[in-house]
Amino acid sequence: MDAQLKRGFLDVCVLAAIQDGDSYGYQIIKDMKPYLELSESTLYTILKRLETAGLLTVRTAEHNGRLRKYYSITGPGLARITEFKEEWREMLTLYRFIAREEEPRG
Repeated sequence: MDAQLKRGFLDVCVLAAIQDGDSYGYQIIKDMKPYLELSESTLYTILKRLETAGLLTVRTAEHNGRLRKYYSITGPGLARITEFKEEWREMLTLYRFIAREEEPRG
């Protein structure tokens, strides 16, 4: 898969993982595990990129005596998910065109 395309998919996957509530790195990886394998280093690179783009915010809170970063999706982050879904519908239409099977000619 094209690296830029994959990067876009992963960004939206991470946003989708936190769209229903704040989460932290380990939990995001755990939530995504049934769908895809994501290393911690890849996840934290994505989280930083999304934060820089204003698609999520980060706050630090104490949990069991340790500091933990919690990530929250922003309005623009939710809008990105919606935009992705619309783009995906178009991609599916294109895929159906490309993958169609030739009908027998009679």
